[in-house]
Amino acid sequence: MTTPALPLYRRTPLRRLAGVDRLAVAGGVLLGIVVLAALLAPWIAPYPEDGGSATHPLEALLPPGGDHWFGTDQVGRDVFSRVLFGARTSLFIAVAVLAVSGVAGVALGVVAGYAGGWARDVIMRVTDVFLAFPALLLSLALAVVLQPSVTTVIVAIAITWWPWYARLTASVAASVSTRGFVDSARCLGVPAPLIVLRHVLPNSLTPVLVQLSLDGGGVILTAAALSYLGLGAHEPTPEWGLMVQQGQSLFTTDWWVVTFPGLAILVTAFAFNVLGEGLRARLAR
Repeated sequence: MTTPALPLYRRTPLRRLAGVDRLAVAGGVLLGIVVLAALLAPWIAPYPEDGGSATHPLEALLPPGGDHWFGTDQVGRDVFSRVLFGARTSLFIAVAVLAVSGVAGVALGVVAGYAGGWARDVIMRVTDVFLAFPALLLSLALAVVLQPSVTTVIVAIAITWWPWYARLTASVAASVSTRGFVDSARCLGVPAPLIVLRHVLPNSLTPVLVQLSLDGGGVILTAAALSYLGLGAHEPTPEWGLMVQQGQSLFTTDWWVVTFPGLAILVTAFAFNVLGEGLRARLAR
């Protein structure tokens, strides 16, 4: 008696794992390490008080080694501890920007894609106005007008980021709205808001989620650029871009002050990009 073949939908955990793109796994693991380090910063930082306004003038600019793995900065604060606490600031900015811009962009895009007509024209024309300006320059202009702070960075970047999600969602939602299951729901008298929430929105989110994962690195870099220019976080807030700005003049003599926060920016942006590329490659199959 022969054993019947298993149905295709019954996959073992090993087969599921084998189907996962290695890029997505590598990016997810690397990003998970950064997130875990940020969450556990108060407990794993060797000098948690250095994440605030504490100073140690007698220990200024000590090289890496011994009690200070990444050395100390100009006022004696442990660079490793500040990099860990800086991860909390940078990741908070990234999550806040992606959440605000993603929700706003997806909501407007779904309305434009499903409703069509004048609603789509109005939303898309407003979107085109924002997309006509380079995102970084528009963020700089908004940050100059507002008071420099972490909140300013979030607002300035989110205002320039939502049009991308609105345009992407509108094109996908317009395609979904013409499918048979949506037409069937209309014929059954299902209210339009319910059709959007149950059918159009869930089927329009996949490319948006991929784009969000890809944009995480861009948000990290933009936030660091604004803080580097003095338009974002300010002392004593630990933020990677601000730390790079404070240590730039010491690069040739005390290289560790600027190198380690710079590497933190590079690694985190790389993790977001690798995760996004892996997800895109996986979903494209």
